[in-house]
Amino acid sequence: MILLKDILYKVTLESVTGNPNVPVNAIHFDSRKVGLNDVFVAISGTQSDGHDFIKKAEEQGAIAIICERMPEVFVNGITYVQTSDTAQALAVMASNYYENPSENLKLVGITGTNGKTTIATLLHQLFTKAGFKAGLLSTVKVLVGDEEFPATHTTPDSLTINKYLAMMNDAGVEYCFMEVSSHGIHQKRTEGLHFEGGIFTNLSHDHLDYHKTFAEYRDVKKSFFDHLPKTAFALSNIDDKNGQVMLQNTQAKKVTYALKSFADYRAQILENQFTGLLLKVNDQEVWVKLIGSFNAYNVLAIYAAAELLGLSQLEALQYLSELTSVSGRFQYMISAKKITAIVDYAHTPDALKNVLETINDIRTKNEELITVVGCGGDRDRTKRPKMGKIAAALSTKVVFTSDNPRSEDPDAIIEEIEKGVEPVDYKKTVAITSRKQAIKAACQMAEENDIILIAGKGHETYQEVKGERTDFDDFKIVKELLTELNK
Repeated sequence: MILLKDILYKVTLESVTGNPNVPVNAIHFDSRKVGLNDVFVAISGTQSDGHDFIKKAEEQGAIAIICERMPEVFVNGITYVQTSDTAQALAVMASNYYENPSENLKLVGITGTNGKTTIATLLHQLFTKAGFKAGLLSTVKVLVGDEEFPATHTTPDSLTINKYLAMMNDAGVEYCFMEVSSHGIHQKRTEGLHFEGGIFTNLSHDHLDYHKTFAEYRDVKKSFFDHLPKTAFALSNIDDKNGQVMLQNTQAKKVTYALKSFADYRAQILENQFTGLLLKVNDQEVWVKLIGSFNAYNVLAIYAAAELLGLSQLEALQYLSELTSVSGRFQYMISAKKITAIVDYAHTPDALKNVLETINDIRTKNEELITVVGCGGDRDRTKRPKMGKIAAALSTKVVFTSDNPRSEDPDAIIEEIEKGVEPVDYKKTVAITSRKQAIKAACQMAEENDIILIAGKGHETYQEVKGERTDFDDFKIVKELLTELNK
């Protein structure tokens, strides 16, 4: 059993009332989980304030309370610790509780609007192919060596992160690749972790429901690089106008990658087909099974990170050529009637534009490009008309539909998307609220050689309506519908 004073190591303390030498059982920030001799950390969240639940934690047997505001009444036998930032304290305490597991492996964080999942997943895949034990913390899943766990958040809470990292230590994992979201950075979930490197992908319109302004969103991402140690690397895409901003104040080794600018790692697209990309990477040609210019950036970041983590150029290129695409990221099938259906997670204006431009670059223009797209409820509303404008401008036909409406009226969301459509594109669009019926309509519209893009949900296997989740898998549904229609 660990002592309270040991898990408070490196936490900035304002005052302590009671005995810091008491042994503690576990740490919780959810009062409902507190048991005898546990520590309760009161965090002021976006939905509720943990300070309102201190009394409940006391009643359930907490041995210590970590808070920003001391309660008016102290309970005998409980230690009260005041700190200015309990979210930060929780992260540091979590690392200490699990014996700082991030220090025993090479942890790489990937942040940016688009590409995080692809880069993290394919780095895990590459290092596994290279014979190393690797871990993954991603939007899609968590991998501890060969063992898989479901993912609940892009970046889990700090207790969960350190629990998985400790499991990785026990499993002999050498490298871990982790998606780092802006929410995770802002809520201090990555504090106390030792990173071997950080990767910046790009920055575009997203999460402005949470961050309020683009500048705040950018600066939160930048703070991740500001806190990297001198021993780490900071790898940044400088074709993105914010790429150099990420590197401004970092102490880490600055490394750049780009397709259009002069950079440490450069790539040129020689061929772009539905079967893959032929790239020239730092004067070496390599064929990869990923599609589109946006994936050329992802491949380049993966290659650069692999070299920075110690693989030779030859090894990195060899394993790059063997990588296979990530679930829900430009995942495609071709039906018996030669209709191509593509499912992609593109849920931001920039990601949707990238996918549609990629398809348009590859197709001959003799076929239709039919896009099925919606926007999530209870999320950034300002991107909805932008998504509508992009979908209509870059497709031959568009079906606007539901994504995960959550608590919102799906028809109201569709109306906001439609507001962005230019008058010249009105006739291309139709609205069908039911996502399954929208996909079915696209399949019925499609003829031989046509292309259907189903955007927004990608790897997700559910749809959330009015607080209820039901099974819904875009790829499975379109495959079934095309098979049925082709009979």
